[in-house]
Amino acid sequence: MPTIVVEVMPKAELLDPQGKAVAGALSRLGKGAFTDVRIGKRFEVTVEGEVTDAVLAEVRELADDMFSNSVIEDVVSITVADAPATL
Repeated sequence: MPTIVVEVMPKAELLDPQGKAVAGALSRLGKGAFTDVRIGKRFEVTVEGEVTDAVLAEVRELADDMFSNSVIEDVVSITVADAPATL
């Protein structure tokens, strides 16, 4: 079954307190090469059957209406993942 991945990030013009805290911790750990961190959300939606344009449109609607708060967040990507990513 295919999985659709939706990524949501805080709007660029807004402060990201979690990201700021992580950036500060990195600095304190001597990781000065990393100057900024932004933390977002990732949603994985498993689909029964084929991923069609209609299914993607429905996921876009969910992303805009349920997964994100349009006042403070942007939906930055919606992709179809064939297999889990490995590091």
